[in-house]
Amino acid sequence: MSSWIDGHPAGTLSVKDRGLAYGDGLFETIGVKHGRPQLLERHLARLAEGCARLAMPSDEGLIRTELLAFSAALGEGVAKLILTRGDGLRGYAPPQSAHSRRILQGSSVPAYPTVNAEQGVRLFPCATRLAEQPLLAGLKHLNRLEQVLARAEWQDVEHAEGLMLDVSGRVIEGVYSNLFLVSDGLLLTPDLSRSGVAGVMRAELLSQAERLAIPVSVRDISSVELLEADEVFLCNSLYGVWPVRALQGHDWSVGPLTRKLQTIARDLLDC
Repeated sequence: MSSWIDGHPAGTLSVKDRGLAYGDGLFETIGVKHGRPQLLERHLARLAEGCARLAMPSDEGLIRTELLAFSAALGEGVAKLILTRGDGLRGYAPPQSAHSRRILQGSSVPAYPTVNAEQGVRLFPCATRLAEQPLLAGLKHLNRLEQVLARAEWQDVEHAEGLMLDVSGRVIEGVYSNLFLVSDGLLLTPDLSRSGVAGVMRAELLSQAERLAIPVSVRDISSVELLEADEVFLCNSLYGVWPVRALQGHDWSVGPLTRKLQTIARDLLDC
């Protein structure tokens, strides 16, 4: 694994960093192919929104330049971009003259089983619930303890992902994926205005559905509605689309709209 801090190769971080102390920051997990970051504009747009909502200073031009250079050096793999508010003293109050810190970490391409995309995955029903916090909803911020607890709930290879609900029982997402349903030709995905992460592949698929005139609804989804869906699938920016074939005792078939969007996602990640 290679790593850069503020544009230079480095492997150590200040103990005063607010990302370490308070999770005061954001991150993006970006696939790299042929030395180029995938879905770059989507990732940078989400990062910019997060910086604006957290009132965190950032230099998008510098971040872009460093990410392009890092990806070129990495060649193939995954670039994790972390942006923190930088160093600070003890206390929650953000420093008045904060200088954000840019961290880039490189890793190899994930070895996902091909069967996940071809035949679909089984979801684990996570007991860990997502808290409702509209101020942070949608952001990929550094506070991921809910996902850490949820992922610790299963260790078997039978389940490739976990299903997460919020504290009110609404269906929200996978532990590291966004969720879509298809019911009577309608493409549905949960409203993420209270909790969850608004993934870049989710945004891309919603855009592609609009382009193809596929009817779409973004709204609250109940567990009953999930079980009654005709098709269910997951998506993220590294693997594209995985059909969901089972959740506990319920089974789904891999449907035509899932396959259509899976092909679109694959094309986006192959370019």
